[in-house]
Amino acid sequence: MPRPRTSHLAALLLVPAVALGWAMLSRPAEVQRPVGLFTSLPILWGEGEELGDLLSKDRPPHWVKAELETLGPIRPLDTLEELSPDLKRLVIAQPRPLSPAENVALDNWVRSGGQVLLLADPLLTEESSYPIGDQRRPQDVALLSPILSRWGLELTFDEAQRAGLRIVAADGAAIPVDLAGAWRTKNPQCQLEAQALLAVCRIGQGRVLALADAEIAATSDGDGLRQPALADLLRRAFANP
Repeated sequence: MPRPRTSHLAALLLVPAVALGWAMLSRPAEVQRPVGLFTSLPILWGEGEELGDLLSKDRPPHWVKAELETLGPIRPLDTLEELSPDLKRLVIAQPRPLSPAENVALDNWVRSGGQVLLLADPLLTEESSYPIGDQRRPQDVALLSPILSRWGLELTFDEAQRAGLRIVAADGAAIPVDLAGAWRTKNPQCQLEAQALLAVCRIGQGRVLALADAEIAATSDGDGLRQPALADLLRRAFANP
């Protein structure tokens, strides 16, 4: 019986290999979902007196920025009216007061399935290079009563507490706080944890994980306490429903 020619055999073997290679090349690359960021903290731009300071390549990036980028590309938001259905995850860290339109937009977005990690500090302890009254200065006090009330939450603050860093245990995580607040709730869909430092709420089809302090996002993490705590909160906040 005559043997098949080598060239014919090679051609037969080449056809499935080419088809497999073409399928791999034509397959769309997996796209990482964006993470929204709405904050007055210097996470993206840092603080500096001159524009050159802000843009300096020698300035190390904020560690929180790097942590968020492990989840996907960051989408900075100047206003919460920019929330869109394609965005599913949002970090709100010590924000400025919200406008009525922003309160409505945020509430609708969450109830439609959005997931939020909220850092709301009743008395921010981290120092700023900007004076009080400067619009670039981080928000010293979180003023979010309208949206919090809508979700059945109230942010409280014990003025008699002692200042200084302390650690609060929350579901296995060690959260560093300083002059932290505490949550109260009338919402049966909200569960309070860690001495009421943390509120986990189901809001419509969405979820809000709210921390009554923002020390976890401080610029310096020299003691290494903040990064693992923030990573844990991000994991919980953005877990699949």
